[in-house]
Amino acid sequence: MSKARALAAILCLATWPALAATPAEEPTAPEPTAPAALEATLAGEYALQGGQLQEAASWYLRAAQAAPGDPALAERAARIALLAGDDGIAAAALDLWRQRAPRTLPMRAIEASLALRRGEEARATRLAIALARVPDGWRHVLTAIGSGSRDMEMAGRVIDALVDADAVPPQLEAWLALGGLAQRLDQPALGERIVDEVVSRFQGEPRVALLRASQLREAGDVEGARAALAQVEVAAASDEELRMALASEYDALQDPAAAARVLARGPQDEYTLRLRAAILARADDKTTLASLYEELLADSVRPVPQRRLLLGQVAEFLERHEEALKWYASVPGGPERLQSRLRSATVLHALERDPEAFEVLRALQADADAHEDARRDAYLLEAALRQDAGDDEGELDAFARGLAAYPDDPQLLYARAIAWERRDDIARAEADFRKLLVAEPDNVAALNALGYTLADRTTRYVEALELIDRARVAEPDNAAIIDSYGWVLYRLGRHEEALVELRRAFALQKDAEIAAHIGEVLWVMERRDEAREFFERARELDPDSRSLQRALEGTMGQFPEGGDA
Repeated sequence: MSKARALAAILCLATWPALAATPAEEPTAPEPTAPAALEATLAGEYALQGGQLQEAASWYLRAAQAAPGDPALAERAARIALLAGDDGIAAAALDLWRQRAPRTLPMRAIEASLALRRGEEARATRLAIALARVPDGWRHVLTAIGSGSRDMEMAGRVIDALVDADAVPPQLEAWLALGGLAQRLDQPALGERIVDEVVSRFQGEPRVALLRASQLREAGDVEGARAALAQVEVAAASDEELRMALASEYDALQDPAAAARVLARGPQDEYTLRLRAAILARADDKTTLASLYEELLADSVRPVPQRRLLLGQVAEFLERHEEALKWYASVPGGPERLQSRLRSATVLHALERDPEAFEVLRALQADADAHEDARRDAYLLEAALRQDAGDDEGELDAFARGLAAYPDDPQLLYARAIAWERRDDIARAEADFRKLLVAEPDNVAALNALGYTLADRTTRYVEALELIDRARVAEPDNAAIIDSYGWVLYRLGRHEEALVELRRAFALQKDAEIAAHIGEVLWVMERRDEAREFFERARELDPDSRSLQRALEGTMGQFPEGGDA
């Protein structure tokens, strides 16, 4: 909350009683008043801004109790209490919410979430089945199961019960979403059951084959996944949405050539062409990308800015640097022209012509006619190129000049904070993060980054938890934030709780850093075989992960650098 908003609220508290006062006909017992609710709400907001989730939940519960007609305060108290892990406050807030909005779908979903959190499986199952049978209730059921349960096996059993009770509506979208949730819970048998149900209920539907392929891919059956995808290709030729989904599945199978081939079959526009190029570049498939380059050249006479920029980008990736520079120079105008100026500096750096690269960036930084975002990005790119060249002093100078031109710019402050952290200068990293947060107190990326840095690189775990909790309130289902939360719980010695959160983060996002964190926690808990499995998964996802290397070096040097443990 800003100081101005806080001051306005305080002034309101000071004047409201006088404005609202009316003569009482006879003495009555004191009743909850609007000022009392406002005061408690303000206290709750201050606690929330300080990362004190349990205190914030308590204040919001008091606010809800003082405002009998307001279900929103009860809802906020319940949601914050769930994040704080305080089931008692959550239950009390839920009771108030139920009294004031008894049939709302969000309230019923939170009710199911709380039952799952408490391990009340039978109650959670009844609530989930009842909610799923309400129109559009299935969406809320999936949210409740996905975010409420800390026991994946219990969550799986609730899904099984939904299917047994025939409570899932006969909508393909609902069944596909349920199948996706089953996959994230990492329970193959459950996933197979859902897929079998989908296949039997929606025979001939191409998207069912996509779900089957995804399931087979997760199970390691690459050939089976390919066979399932092959069934979709004919239908995808005339369905743009299906074609995009099919290409995404081929990309997940690490077959960029097939993904690009699928995209090439339909009508081509600038978006499709860029997507094809991005997939091939990410997979380092220069042979197929070269074919795409020739295709682009066939229609390169017209000075279309998007096409000229894309030609430059493809040529740059193919390391045809001089051609890339010509294409970038030919971009006629618009925002693409500014992007081309930035890209040309990157190409010059690749050609080891750094003086020219920095001259291009300095010219853009000084161009009063250029959009401010592009000028700011020129400072960010200069810092990145100087870092790549090993010029630490030049990198910091670029940040300093950028911040002189754009004081307190959040992207510049964030990037410089990361640079300080990379140098192990945690004090300066923290200073930049905190300066950013003064300007933008609700910047979720900065809250999470600073919280994680303090948890990972210092012993100030309580402060770290408060920052991460503030980020969790804003984005409770963000995998990176859940990972940070699990990591600080681990640092606090709460290993079982940490493992639950880290597994939930990994279910949402298969990331090497999260896998390495799970492996380290398991190792410390002396569950060594499971730890090795996660270290291997982290290595498969990103063998150069800093978190993985630090875990291997710091926790257990006996895990080999390559091969089996």
